[in-house]
Amino acid sequence: MRRRLAALAALTSLLAAIPAAAHAQAQPDPLGDLLMGAMTGSIPGSPEMKLKATLYHIGAAGVGTLDSLGCKVVAMRTAAIDPRLIPRRTVLFIQETVGMRMPNGRVHDGYWYASDTGGAIKGNRIDLFTGSGSASMKPVMGLNLTHLTVSRVGQFKGCPPA
Repeated sequence: MRRRLAALAALTSLLAAIPAAAHAQAQPDPLGDLLMGAMTGSIPGSPEMKLKATLYHIGAAGVGTLDSLGCKVVAMRTAAIDPRLIPRRTVLFIQETVGMRMPNGRVHDGYWYASDTGGAIKGNRIDLFTGSGSASMKPVMGLNLTHLTVSRVGQFKGCPPA
């Protein structure tokens, strides 16, 4: 497990060096490719959780463009959590989101960032940020939002990659 955590730390440094333009191209997500190659399980002592999900988007009441860390929210990557259950700055893997089409045309790899909190997110709940406007929720609406399989797979520093 130490190797996995060291690999995640190295990947975080590597990702910081990738120019923003590389993230904007319609190709497989480099973050997901790197994480999928480095890690295949969850953090020891962090079993899979079954969480009930809700969705949120810019344009809904009380939703802004920044998360609770002060970072820009990222469509189909930012998750609001109860920090008593999942610490902020945790990289999450949500099995059911693998293969979904993202707004930028990429295919989702299942990785999300616990960087936001919400007043209604208490206990075994998660709120997934889908983007701008209610139409951004469409790709996620096909999921069974009452039981998502969520694993803690690592930590990130600073703001989540955009």
